[in-house]
Amino acid sequence: MFAKKTYVERRETLKKSLGKGLVILLGNSDAAINYAGNQYAFRQDSSFIYYLGLDAPDLAYVLDIDHNKEYLFGDELTIDDIIWMGNLPSLKERAEKVGISDVKPLSELASVVGAAVKSGQAVHYLKPYRFKNQLLISELLGKNPGQVQKDFSLELTKAIIKMRLIKSDEELAQLANAGQTGYAMHIVAMKMCHPGVSERDIAGVIEGLAISAGQGVSFPTILSMNGQTLHNHDHSETLKEGRLMLCDAGSENLEHYASDFTRTTAVGAKYNARQESVHNIVLRAVNESIAMAKPGIAYKNVHRNAYRIIFEGLREMGLTKGDTEAALEAGAPALFMPHGLGHAMGLDVHDMENLGETLVGYDDETQRDTMFGYASLRFGKRLEPGHVLTVEPGIYFVPQLIDKWKAEKICADFINFDRLQDFYDFGGIRLEDDIVITESGCRLVYEKRLPITIEEIWDAVNG
Repeated sequence: MFAKKTYVERRETLKKSLGKGLVILLGNSDAAINYAGNQYAFRQDSSFIYYLGLDAPDLAYVLDIDHNKEYLFGDELTIDDIIWMGNLPSLKERAEKVGISDVKPLSELASVVGAAVKSGQAVHYLKPYRFKNQLLISELLGKNPGQVQKDFSLELTKAIIKMRLIKSDEELAQLANAGQTGYAMHIVAMKMCHPGVSERDIAGVIEGLAISAGQGVSFPTILSMNGQTLHNHDHSETLKEGRLMLCDAGSENLEHYASDFTRTTAVGAKYNARQESVHNIVLRAVNESIAMAKPGIAYKNVHRNAYRIIFEGLREMGLTKGDTEAALEAGAPALFMPHGLGHAMGLDVHDMENLGETLVGYDDETQRDTMFGYASLRFGKRLEPGHVLTVEPGIYFVPQLIDKWKAEKICADFINFDRLQDFYDFGGIRLEDDIVITESGCRLVYEKRLPITIEEIWDAVNG
């Protein structure tokens, strides 16, 4: 938890940004795994953490801007809670640590919100992503649950996005802390990347590191020799010589800030010629993207430049052909990289995706593309100091996608489909770093870069 001043100032900024109305911020509740008493690890709502810092279930915050009042709603621990879950400071004591003096039982939330609705006061709430909160908003405002999803406050959503996108120095310190753990996770994964080791063993060990250092992983670990499947959470295979192991993993630290790195390692660090060639194309794409990222440049343009590097690199290998600009206009590189270059990161590994990916990553000036590949870019607008993003180009050979494009003659003027037959067993290579935009350019969020060249990876695996 940060100092009281941080949370007070954040709420004051939000109040000034909106100017009027009543804001409802709902915390999360415990969620059952397979019966009520067996629960998933609790994860508080990220915006609730950002403005309140209180990491406990069944809390609600109301900011009455018109009457300059704020309330925290929640219930004190019962003796049963203490017996089963342990004692905590009172809710009032915890509220005081974040600058809130008016604490009420959760049962009084309905009357406070109801009075605002009755008086005609504008009510702001975020689009709920958990059904329990969707039903609670429905009851509080007398709306159909389906209508609740449509009537969320766009004004509140945009105000929160604007604030949370710019990371403070204390947030950057937390992100670097998460990055330190993520670094350790990937070093261990590299050291274990030898023939005969199971993917499950590696995933289990590195996820244990994330638990020992913080809240656990920031997203389900992607670790597989079948890297052509972008979100491959299957860890059922055993590493084999001649294959590649793609590891996309990160940690969530004790303050809930995330890291997100990817490295692709040849098993035993023994790269064959085609693996080395593809790796070095992706390496050039990630390095040039980081060099290009600075205030004022649209990340959409950085993505396009990464596509250019990938297309031209594969052309040197004989896998693509034709004019680069024409190929970019046609979307040809998306056959090999069907995802975006990166996304915002912070309290969420895909920062504020629950508030609306397009609202976070685009604006009136920068519109989202609709073409395959380009459309998958989660963050495209102009970069500003304090933005934290991932940079994660990749090259993948997805047999089913290649077959589809070949049969439908998609981008046939730019793809040498017959030569791709030899790459159907390749898998994929992705390299990912986390950066923060500075006043003049960018830097790594965690200052120590993971091994990324083939020589560095060899030393990490075999050193």
